[in-house]
Amino acid sequence: MRLVAILLLASLPASAVDISRLSWLSGCWTYNNKETGSGEYWMPPAGGTMFAVSRIVKDSQTVAFEYLKIVTTDSGSLALIATPSGQDTARFDLLNLSDDEVVFENPEHDFPQRILYRLTGNQPLGRIEGKSSGHDITVDFPMTRTDCEEFGQ
Repeated sequence: MRLVAILLLASLPASAVDISRLSWLSGCWTYNNKETGSGEYWMPPAGGTMFAVSRIVKDSQTVAFEYLKIVTTDSGSLALIATPSGQDTARFDLLNLSDDEVVFENPEHDFPQRILYRLTGNQPLGRIEGKSSGHDITVDFPMTRTDCEEFGQ
C-alpha cells in the first residue's frame, strides 16, 4: 500500500497548478462601456477545467463572440484555449499566476500574444496584448460582476 502511494505521488507533476485558484473568475461579467448583453460568463472550476463564453453586442446585434476554456494540461500547468468568432482555435499557455492575476501567452499567435485577467477589488480586467503589424497593442476589457439571471437583459 505504501509503495502504491509513493508511486502515485511520484507520478504527479512537481509544479502542478490548482485550477481552483481561478475561482475568482467564475460568474457573469458585463463589459463596462459596452452595449447590454456584452460580457463574459465563466463557469466555476470543476474536473480540471473552466468554460466561458463572451459576446460583444453593438446596435442590438452580436458582432463578436468567443468560446473559452482553461484546462489543466498533462504537465499539470494550465492553458487557455480560445475559439473566437471567425478565427481558428488558439492555445495560450500559463505564463504567470498569482492570487489576483493570471497571464497566458502564445508568442507564435498573430494577435493577441498574451491574454490576462486581473482582479482589482471585486472588479476584473480582461486584457489582450501583443504586436500587430509591428506595433504594440493593448486592449482592455474592464468588467463588472452582474447577476447571471439578469445577464443580457
